[in-house]
Amino acid sequence: MATMENDKVVYLTQEGLNRLQAELEVLRNKRRPEVAERIRQAKEFGDINENAEYDDAKNEQGFVEGRILLLEKLVRNASIIEGKHVKGVVEVGSTVKVHDEYGDEAFTIVGSAEAEPSKGRISLESPVGKALLGKRVGDDVSVLTPAGSTKMLIVEVR
Repeated sequence: MATMENDKVVYLTQEGLNRLQAELEVLRNKRRPEVAERIRQAKEFGDINENAEYDDAKNEQGFVEGRILLLEKLVRNASIIEGKHVKGVVEVGSTVKVHDEYGDEAFTIVGSAEAEPSKGRISLESPVGKALLGKRVGDDVSVLTPAGSTKMLIVEVR
């Protein structure tokens, strides 16, 4: 995979890449034409300098075009996380069950573009993700987070 000098490899699961590609298709083929039509209609209202509908449509166009550029870059630089895991070792794509002072919690280690901490999907670049990578079931892990240091025991890796 060739990337430009400033483009960073984006680690994604196949599912994550499919979601990004689907969003990109909707933006290109549905939202972009809808926004262009809104701009065309707003121009018909007269003076665009005092036209709130025109301003709103232009702002939306900027958002849509910016999102398209970002998604194109993410898809272009995507590296699919393969499912070939060493049994019991935490790798990108692994789901890890840990026990800490608050109880048990499970995390799936993903690339930063797919991270959704509220859904248990944490980035391999996050403090917890970095601390867990390469560890095994039974390992104690210390994690330095913005809230301070915490200890976790790896209970399960799948």
